[in-house]
Amino acid sequence: METFRHLTSGLAVAAQLQPADMARAAADGFTKVVNNRPDDEEAGQPHSSVMRDAAEAAGLEYEYLPVIAGNLTDDNVLEFDQLLRASNGPVLMFCRSGTRCTHLWALQQAWTRQQPLECIVAAAAQAGYDIQALIPRMHRR
Repeated sequence: METFRHLTSGLAVAAQLQPADMARAAADGFTKVVNNRPDDEEAGQPHSSVMRDAAEAAGLEYEYLPVIAGNLTDDNVLEFDQLLRASNGPVLMFCRSGTRCTHLWALQQAWTRQQPLECIVAAAAQAGYDIQALIPRMHRR
């Protein structure tokens, strides 16, 4: 069972979730799950359609926003920003380790919300993610 690591009071990240984790996410108060892991990235991972069915069965909204590891694009960040703005409650994101989700969130916070970089870096660190290497890109937009 994966740990939900909070970056903010309304957003958490996790490593690869399983269909059974959706009920726990709903019980923990999340209203939306965002899957950032492309289908077939790794043998044995649950397909996005299976995760969607499990999320919806648990009463959660589900979004599939695949981000290729090591190739997070500006468009990914902007699409994620739109997803967050349309959310009506706490959001849980997942990928293989939670790092990709954290990077996506950090860039979104820096570029579209103009949050102070030190606050973004500190929130990620508190959740267990070192995003120091992402700082130059956070400055670029």
